Amino acid sequence: MAHGISTYAYFWRISARAPRPMSLTDMLRDTASLGGQVFQICDYPDIESYDRARLADLRATARDLGLALELGTRGVRPEHLRRYLDLAGELDVTLVRSMLNTADHRPGTDEATALLKETVPAYADAGVTLGLETYEQVSTDDLLAVVRGVGSEHLGVVLDPGNSVARLERPVDVVAATAPHVVNIHVKDFSFTRRDGWVGFTYAGCPLGEGLLDRDGMIAAVREARPDRGVNQIVEHWLPWQDDGLDTTARLEHQWTQHSIDTLLRSA
Repeated sequence: MAHGISTYAYFWRISARAPRPMSLTDMLRDTASLGGQVFQICDYPDIESYDRARLADLRATARDLGLALELGTRGVRPEHLRRYLDLAGELDVTLVRSMLNTADHRPGTDEATALLKETVPAYADAGVTLGLETYEQVSTDDLLAVVRGVGSEHLGVVLDPGNSVARLERPVDVVAATAPHVVNIHVKDFSFTRRDGWVGFTYAGCPLGEGLLDRDGMIAAVREARPDRGVNQIVEHWLPWQDDGLDTTARLEHQWTQHSIDTLLRSA
């Protein structure tokens, strides 16, 4: 398993709260300096406006830094997924992550299956795998029904068990159900903390290894189910905004990322 970093690990440093948001080139260089092997450009719609020359420059930068690229978007409409397949070709990408729902389209399992049957063969022909992420808007059972309904080795699951907790699905159950279909893993830890006055809980991210994610169990389950497939581990975070402002938040974001990559390196 190769390990890398997602744009979501730079959530605050590329946000509108940053006076000078990091560029994709900045993130690529930072990923390489931290010891990452892969960079996933995930939910970064600006990439859709890049012309071929700019995409070629991005591909060359990644190659020179020794990084493989992955892409991430949302939705299953064929025209949109074909656009990301074109981008994948320009960037030498072999893995595209998506999600079933968008703000204006929430297909049921039958519709999603039918739409993906239109698109996945083109992905297969290009040698690109499409992965659908586990998350709270869609039950794991429904997500797997779509994957099985399409029935292609080039459609699988992007496993992020922390997302499904909000649907009251246990991470261990999500891992067990999806392991035979996993094509990519998002690595982020999470925990519950009591709110002031012990009235309810806050569910948020925490440094890898300090929360409820059983990463060792997750990796073991995927390796056992998919021994012949390389499944990359991609670092993400749910880092809450810090009251001290951007400097503190950005410093913690960097520290969490370095800690996560160091942890993945030690366990490789």
